[in-house]
Amino acid sequence: MTHSARYRGRFAPTPSGPLHFGSLVAALGSFLDARAAGGVWLVRIEDIDPPRCPVGADSTILRQLEAFSLHWDEEVIWQRGRHEIYQQALDRLITLGLAYPCSCSRKQWQDFAIYPGWCRNGQCEANKPVAWRLRSDLAQRPIAWHDRLFGYQQFDPATLGDVVLKRKDQLWAYQLAVVMDDAEQDISDVVRGFDLLDNTPWQIQLQAALNLPTPRYLHLPLVVTDEGQKLSKQNLAPPLAESDDGIRHQLFQALQALDQMPPFELAQEAPETQLRWAIAHWSVDQLTPFHHRAQPSEH
Repeated sequence: MTHSARYRGRFAPTPSGPLHFGSLVAALGSFLDARAAGGVWLVRIEDIDPPRCPVGADSTILRQLEAFSLHWDEEVIWQRGRHEIYQQALDRLITLGLAYPCSCSRKQWQDFAIYPGWCRNGQCEANKPVAWRLRSDLAQRPIAWHDRLFGYQQFDPATLGDVVLKRKDQLWAYQLAVVMDDAEQDISDVVRGFDLLDNTPWQIQLQAALNLPTPRYLHLPLVVTDEGQKLSKQNLAPPLAESDDGIRHQLFQALQALDQMPPFELAQEAPETQLRWAIAHWSVDQLTPFHHRAQPSEH
């Protein structure tokens, strides 16, 4: 509870469909970490890719969170209205020589593990649409930080490639948007899935280049299918339960997936009761790194 005055956390789903069990585990982990610290918990809708975001999916997500008693503080932020903020950041990176236009298509460099930087010193094909990329070789490197579960991390972003900041279709890419949003919302702690751990080096590069603070990071173990794939909308993960019994059961299973060892009788309690217990007993030390869990059984 020592950092309660500073703690500001967030859950930032992409509204590409309803939340599923993997989303619940991520949301619950970030919620409990914030509440146990006496901090603020925000919800941000990451809808910068409209073609992937069906109409009404954002409202469904907010209803689902409320059904599980995951109530947020402050107003919900939607990324779609924040173009000017992202453009100002990109303009600053261009001025610093850390962003460049790239006309290359994915097909052109498909034989390479990462984009080989062909447009770093000038656009290869002048008449083609361009994406904007980060000069990962010129920005701060190497990048090191302490993950609260996975420990010391060090990456050289130049080996990860020049990540896209703005796409050829003029839509904003995740890396720049998330950095600007976290900074503007004064996020002190990012709690999210392990699948985003290797995105963190680019984000810390951007924070350093734009003189923004770097939050603490906690990457949670993923929920996976029986085949070992991340539970996701792409592999048809079922939406969260809607019945009272189903909600209680799934919330209890999510606490188990987070290694919080809830007492068995808690499974029959209302979400508010389960969450009160979980906030009082939340322990990052109990989380098991690299232990991905199978999809829970249907209820």
